[in-house]
Amino acid sequence: MHIVFGSDHAGYKMKQVLKNHLKSKYGVETLFLIDIGCYTDEQKSDYPDFAKSLCEEVLKLNCIGVLICGTGIGISIAANRNPNIRCALCHSVETAQMARQHNNANVLAIGGRILAEETAKNILDIFISEKFEGGRHQNRLDKI
Repeated sequence: MHIVFGSDHAGYKMKQVLKNHLKSKYGVETLFLIDIGCYTDEQKSDYPDFAKSLCEEVLKLNCIGVLICGTGIGISIAANRNPNIRCALCHSVETAQMARQHNNANVLAIGGRILAEETAKNILDIFISEKFEGGRHQNRLDKI
């Protein structure tokens, strides 16, 4: 399973938490995690740069991406500027579930400064495990 991670400085700590969570849950043998940056929380960075790089990787590898900034808002807006990216800003397990089942979201955005670590882990677990239902939902996506 390929998963691409990206964050700005405000999302760096949560990104590390989530990457370590997946490694411990699934083992490094079953995951191929790609981290496109940033690599520290000490230097200010711009979320649009990381959103663009992540979206390019997600489309190239046909996989899931995870973007994190302070609130998740800015980075999700930046990601959704890219064709064929459906980035969902999720703040609960329910929104993550619906993002995958109904919207076929291929990028998850979360707020590193506003979510508790356990909540973020649960959101990520649901996001990567759920599948798109298709049907009437595909008809709606076709209109976008």
